[in-house]
Amino acid sequence: MRRAAAAATAATIVAVAAGCGGSGSDSGSTSGSGSGSTSVGSGSATAAGGTSTAGAASPARCVPGRLTPEQTEGPFFKPGSPERERVDQGSTGQPLVLAGQVLSARCRPVAHARLEFWQADGRGRYDNAGYRLRGHEFTDAQGRYRLTTVYPGLYTGRTRHIHVKVEPPGAPTLTTQLYFPGEPRNASDGIFTPATVVALTRGPSAWTARFDFVVAT
Repeated sequence: MRRAAAAATAATIVAVAAGCGGSGSDSGSTSGSGSGSTSVGSGSATAAGGTSTAGAASPARCVPGRLTPEQTEGPFFKPGSPERERVDQGSTGQPLVLAGQVLSARCRPVAHARLEFWQADGRGRYDNAGYRLRGHEFTDAQGRYRLTTVYPGLYTGRTRHIHVKVEPPGAPTLTTQLYFPGEPRNASDGIFTPATVVALTRGPSAWTARFDFVVAT
């Protein structure tokens, strides 16, 4: 009886412990210049199929009061983008799905926040004649967004990045840039900040990235 009781106690301890774990080219295009769980930080992520992605970032939790930092808008912002979650039509580059949430400074979801994205294609070129790889969307009731795009290319002076504007209802707009883990040019890019590095998983076809924006509301 004592052995049975001891075994049961040990099993209970294991179960409780498990539950607590926790300057480029131009051709109509031009090269330019943190819920619950949130996405900033560096480390390693596990790719699809259980393969660890070296140099990837791992999601971090939202820290109350720690806002996503502002970054320069750059020279290639263009107003009037279409409302859409998919901006990759007609673009070259590795398919990428970027998703996450918009959160308040108290780490609560922000519904109907407007996000605008623009970036270079896989060859490092911006479309300034049209709206390829440009678009805006709104978060759902849980503050979630999802963008289907391509992995941005390199051009002179910059590491890979995606420009973003986040506008919570009735609050100031956050302008920032997202970066990717393990990129050699991160170290030499004068604008780069590790605070906006996404959590990246390189899947067999599309790659996936996560980042949660923490904004003033």
